[in-house]
Amino acid sequence: MDKWFVKWRPYTGNLETTPVGINEYLPMGKSVVLGAQHSFAMFGATILAPLLMGFDPSLTMLITGIGTILFFLITGGHVPSYLGSSFAFIGAVAAVTGYSGTGINPNIGIALGGTVVCGVLYALMGLLVMKTGTEWIENLMPPVVTGSIVMIIGLNLAPVTIQSVIGSSFDSWMALVTVLCICSVAVFTKGMVRRLLLLIGLVAAYFIYFLLTNVLGMGTPIDFSPIANAAWFGIPTLYSPVFETSAILVIAPVFIILIAENLGHFKAVEAMTGKSISPYMGRAFFADGLCTTLSASVGGTGMTTYAENIGVMAATKIYSTVVFVIAGVFAILLGLSPKFGTLVSTIPVPILTGASIVVFGLITIAGARIWMNAKIDFSKNGNMLVAAVPVILGTGNYSLNIAGFDLGGIGTATFLAILMNLVFNFKNKQKEVSVTTEREIATSEPLLKLNP
Repeated sequence: MDKWFVKWRPYTGNLETTPVGINEYLPMGKSVVLGAQHSFAMFGATILAPLLMGFDPSLTMLITGIGTILFFLITGGHVPSYLGSSFAFIGAVAAVTGYSGTGINPNIGIALGGTVVCGVLYALMGLLVMKTGTEWIENLMPPVVTGSIVMIIGLNLAPVTIQSVIGSSFDSWMALVTVLCICSVAVFTKGMVRRLLLLIGLVAAYFIYFLLTNVLGMGTPIDFSPIANAAWFGIPTLYSPVFETSAILVIAPVFIILIAENLGHFKAVEAMTGKSISPYMGRAFFADGLCTTLSASVGGTGMTTYAENIGVMAATKIYSTVVFVIAGVFAILLGLSPKFGTLVSTIPVPILTGASIVVFGLITIAGARIWMNAKIDFSKNGNMLVAAVPVILGTGNYSLNIAGFDLGGIGTATFLAILMNLVFNFKNKQKEVSVTTEREIATSEPLLKLNP
């Protein structure tokens, strides 16, 4: 057991000048405060992803807390990360369920079935990496491929997002107001407030919507009566997966995206901490895959390590994995409150749409940043075509059918990006370290520059 976990020791340095190591722990009071900060950092994105897919945000919050603690145990405290709900599943879930609205997705079962299989494949890949290392994955998915895949996710989701508010002039304006609220927080604030840009931006837009509708009567008012009737404590409703081959073929390949994304996260953590966590990446992949499977088995979303929390580490220089256990406990407590879940469910569609525009736009630009950070040479036709063709196919939702099964736009583009790179970049293949959406987190820059 001692070999499985890090060798813990109390922190004895000066917090103003000396970083807190992965294997160090602070006094309980400080650890609780830092755990709460990580909970706030992940909050906005963790509730937004399930809302966009028609999943229960309370259940997802509960499961992310449990998943983060399981991740800590499986990795032995060697990898500081929070497991939150993944945005990579949104396009695939929308494709198989046809969901675009509010409330629980009526076809949530088939989405869960596909996510369960995705998690199993991801976990098996983790076991393989534990035996063979990560170099072959980095060669299979170099930055030119991962940049394309990440960009595809954002662009493929754009049409569905915009369509949800086109029918109402008021909703269209409120979506734009939400965008401006989030952008204002990102640009004009500093410190922790800036790190909570999604949460604070949503709250500001929610308040403006309340004034315009409930007070001035300009749109559909928010109904607060369910909140008063909801209990303070209770177990969220669980949902069972339904396994349909067509849905599995669309959702299961998302594990490739998760590998590319998390590989970059772990590389960023290595750069920040100065500690090699490569020997534990197989464990981390396995843990994320297992938690994704367990989550979907009871009605939760797929999971991934969170850039928001890695960004908090970059700013605070506190890398202790104990802090993430405390953050997981906070998430569990929130998930066990039906009143919290009911409050989240009152967020109007145009506000969710505005938040989605920002998130998907950032994902798209993050794909370009991957190419920039890796200094991809686009004078080479192979790189140019591997980047260009899959992005257009994914944006246009071009989909291939194999034996009668639809792979979906994101799945097809991901498959072709990997295949085209193997074929067209075979001769001039370069050994590059795979970089993903948050590579710049190592220099304190996640999706947005969040430092003061």
